[in-house]
Amino acid sequence: MNAEEFLKILQKRRSVRSYSGEPVPMEKLNMILEAGMLAPSGRAIRPYELIVVRDKQKLISLSGCRKGGAARMLAGADLAVVVVGDEEKSDTWSEDCSVVMENMHLMASALGIGSCWIQGRGREAMDGETTEDFTRNILQYPAECRLEAILSLGMPEEEWPETPLSMLPYGKVHINKY
Repeated sequence: MNAEEFLKILQKRRSVRSYSGEPVPMEKLNMILEAGMLAPSGRAIRPYELIVVRDKQKLISLSGCRKGGAARMLAGADLAVVVVGDEEKSDTWSEDCSVVMENMHLMASALGIGSCWIQGRGREAMDGETTEDFTRNILQYPAECRLEAILSLGMPEEEWPETPLSMLPYGKVHINKY
């Protein structure tokens, strides 16, 4: 792949919230997970843990992890990857987990799989508890592991056009000073 092809993947990437119901092939899921594990991390500590959720009941339960329905797409997703970080291993666990999430998000797009980043850290569930506690109760990850985000995955219900480069906010680029 050359730089232009990579830019096209970035232009096509969207947060997909509705899925066709067709399963994500295991070989594509493995590529998404490998892309996540190839992410760089501070001092190569890799403080992340990835929890793959394919159980439909757990996905439905997890869809309540954010107030305002921000995670409702999990109920219709084929699967999700929950990214947690061990805060005892690294003070950059959140940044490291974010890079893992982004790598998986981009790989999903490159493979034609829909994905949506559902922020977990610092968010509340519908019943007032934290998204982290809500998710921990369902998935039983240890206390030292902190929730960063959940990546919903499924075959997209529709295709989206790429974002034209002319639509980018070039005014946000500053050279040598703000």
